[in-house]
Amino acid sequence: MKVCIVAEGCYPYVVGGVSGWINSMIQSFPNVEFILLTIVADRSFRGKFVYGLPENLTQVYEIYLDDFEWVEGKKTERFQRNMHLTKKEYAGLMDIVMNRKTDWGVIFDLFHKNRLSVDRLLMGPDFFQIVRECYNRKYPNIVFSDFLWTMRSIYLPLFRIMKMEVPKADFYHCVATGYAGVLGSMAKHFHGSSLLISEHGIYTREREEELIKAEWVKGIYKNIWIEQFKKMSLLAYEKADIVTCLYDRAKALQIELGCPEEKIRVTPNGIKADTFEGIPGKSEEEEAYINAGAVLRVTPIKDVKTMIQAFAFAKKSVPKLKLWIMGPTDEDETYAQECFDLVKALGVEDVEFTGRVNVKDYLGKMDFTLLTSISEGQPLTILESYAAHKPVIATDVGNCRELIYGNDDGFGSAGILTHIMNIEEIAQAMITMTEDQEERERMGEAGYKRVNAFYRIEQMKDVYREIYKELSDKQKLTWTEEPFGLRR
Repeated sequence: MKVCIVAEGCYPYVVGGVSGWINSMIQSFPNVEFILLTIVADRSFRGKFVYGLPENLTQVYEIYLDDFEWVEGKKTERFQRNMHLTKKEYAGLMDIVMNRKTDWGVIFDLFHKNRLSVDRLLMGPDFFQIVRECYNRKYPNIVFSDFLWTMRSIYLPLFRIMKMEVPKADFYHCVATGYAGVLGSMAKHFHGSSLLISEHGIYTREREEELIKAEWVKGIYKNIWIEQFKKMSLLAYEKADIVTCLYDRAKALQIELGCPEEKIRVTPNGIKADTFEGIPGKSEEEEAYINAGAVLRVTPIKDVKTMIQAFAFAKKSVPKLKLWIMGPTDEDETYAQECFDLVKALGVEDVEFTGRVNVKDYLGKMDFTLLTSISEGQPLTILESYAAHKPVIATDVGNCRELIYGNDDGFGSAGILTHIMNIEEIAQAMITMTEDQEERERMGEAGYKRVNAFYRIEQMKDVYREIYKELSDKQKLTWTEEPFGLRR
């Protein structure tokens, strides 16, 4: 059986989070052949993998959102002779632009016509007239030229995605909706395959949060971009056979965004909890500090600046507090430099940026861990902290509330929940965690019990095995537990 994983902006280019989950999934099913269809910004990412690829991942196909068009091995010129749509194709594109129910099969077929040029389509008279009609009906009070170029910018990556020749597989496992969901839906159209969508964060909500904060897009154009992501997610929900999410609140959001409830299955994350047994603890010298650890990518969505500022306040009350920021700093080097500069500007001591590390070498030395993100799904870093008997301070995003307080499981709180970007509240949580060793250790044990009861990788693997077997049966394939490598 061949499964195509479809990912956007993560595996195998960045570590942790969804990337780690994908790598773990592939390794969990050595009996399955996987191929990877991965979407990245441009060709600068080409082949820059930070993971050693598992043996049963046999091919990697890369798609670049910001790229030239290629026809018969040659780049096309941007302004070539215009092309014209049939009435059916024109109506289909009009439906997409107007946010109406769309016959996506017509659209997929359009973009697989021989020698169709995305540039010529966007610059041609048909797209111009579609945008003009949308403008006249819905946005007559803004500048038309700005609106036209915005629409071209919005549809350029979507149209390029739909030009992709999707490799054939028995079914497609998209690790998001968005552009990945479009590719999975298109694969189902052309290959008759099954489609599984797994959402870690809710893609539409995450893009909405980013756009609301973004400086590069203003006013009504924020809403237009948000609608674009909504319609792509709706397509994925409509075409999917099964949709998974990590927790019940995420399921409610999926339903609100148009996913049929009967398709949704709640499938919590899982980790190899027993691999954190016996990890090294503090040295005698390190016992002089109370260590707060943050395992993360130094990027804006993790809000490392708030963490540093909160630590600076907390350290005034608890001088023996030390902050360890463990994770890569090269994903957004500008933001990382701003974090380094902030530490210097505040004059705060005992902040260590370790860069990319093996978390098992450090986690046992921590007294508690921190997560100050402004958006999350069900963070693996919290589960790993629990596996190491460490409590957590986390912002109230994604599933963090349930991870910390449980769902009437009887284990009690495993940390402290705070509001996002609340420096004073996060600082006070650090002080509280530092000053009460007995409560800190109790919370660490509560987390350990919780992760072992509900978030072990064996449990996650059992759930996905049943889903994979169900989709295998739907494609009339024979499921076998024999390792893929032995069958080649």
